[in-house]
Amino acid sequence: MTETLFLTSDDVAGLATPAEFVDAVRDAYRQRGEGAPAEPRTKLTNEEPPGFLTTYAAVLPETGAMGGYAYSAGFGAGDAWFMTPLFDAESGEPLALIDGASMNPFKTGAAGAVGTDALAREDATTLAVIGSGAQARGQLRAAATVRDLETVWVYSPTKESRESFAGEMDRTLDASVAAVASPAAAVEGADVVVTATNASDPVFDGERLEDGAHVTAMGQYTPGKRELDTTTIERAKYVPDLRARATKDAGSFMHALEEGVVDENHIYAELGEVVAGDVEGRENDQEVTVFDSGGTGIETVAGAYLLYEKAKAEGLGTTIDFSPASESLTGE
Repeated sequence: MTETLFLTSDDVAGLATPAEFVDAVRDAYRQRGEGAPAEPRTKLTNEEPPGFLTTYAAVLPETGAMGGYAYSAGFGAGDAWFMTPLFDAESGEPLALIDGASMNPFKTGAAGAVGTDALAREDATTLAVIGSGAQARGQLRAAATVRDLETVWVYSPTKESRESFAGEMDRTLDASVAAVASPAAAVEGADVVVTATNASDPVFDGERLEDGAHVTAMGQYTPGKRELDTTTIERAKYVPDLRARATKDAGSFMHALEEGVVDENHIYAELGEVVAGDVEGRENDQEVTVFDSGGTGIETVAGAYLLYEKAKAEGLGTTIDFSPASESLTGE
C-alpha cells in the first residue's frame, strides 16, 4: 500500500499566491519547450443527460511530478467536478489526489500570465479584460504579477457584474480598475487584452486592436467557442499552449483556417518553445501577438505540485491508501 495525500478544495484554497502559481507554471512551460511530454485535452460528450467528460495530462520531469485533470460538467447535477491525480515522475507512485475546483482559476490565470509575459511589450501598462467571472479574476490577478499595470478596463454584458468585478479588483490591485459599457471601449488603447468568456462568437473587433497589443484568450477550447475573430488571428503572431490543440479544439484558429484567412504555417510556436528560448517571442513593438490558452496538463501539474508541497509543509489534508498492481492484480 502507498499513502497518498487527499486535498480538498478548502485545503488548497488560498494556499499559494498568484505570483507563486505564475513562477511554477512558467517553469513547467520551459520544461515543455525542452521536451516534456504533454497532450491536448480529450473530450467525450454525452447527449442524454447532456454533459461532457474531459481529461488531459503532462509529465514534468524536473518538477518530479506528472498527472493532469479529469473533470465532468453538466449531466444530471448540472455542475462541474474537477479531480487532479498527481504522481511521482520517478517512481510512478501516486502522490496526491486534489479537488481541483479552487485551483482552477489560479493555474489557468498563471498560464495566461506566462503567455502575457512572453509576448506582451515590456512597457505594457493598460489591460482590457472581457469577462467578469472567476476565470477573469484569475487572469487579471496573475497578469498583474508580470506587468506593472496602471489602468484596467473591464467589460462583460451584465452591467452589475462588470461593475462589481471592477470594484473588487480596484480594491485588490494597485492599478485603477473601471467598468466600461462596450468591448470597443475596453479594447481601445489597451496594451494587453484578456478574454475570459464562454462566448461562441467573437467578443471584440480585431480591427480595434492597437498595433503592438497582446491578446491572451482562454475561453476557446472547443471548435464552437470563438472569442477572437479572424481579423485578430490574421493580424497576430499566433502562439498556442500546445501546437496540436490549434487544429483540434482552438475554435478561433480553426474558424480562420476554414475561412482560408490563415493556414497551419500561421502557428508561430508553442508557448513552451518561447519560454525555453528556442524561438523569439515578440520581435518588435508594433506586432500583434496572441496566446491561445485552451488548458493543458502543463499548468495543472505545475499548480497541483505547488499546492501538494505547500500542503505537506503545513500538515494539511488526509491520507488514503492505494494498492500497487503487484499486490492487487492477483488474477483470482
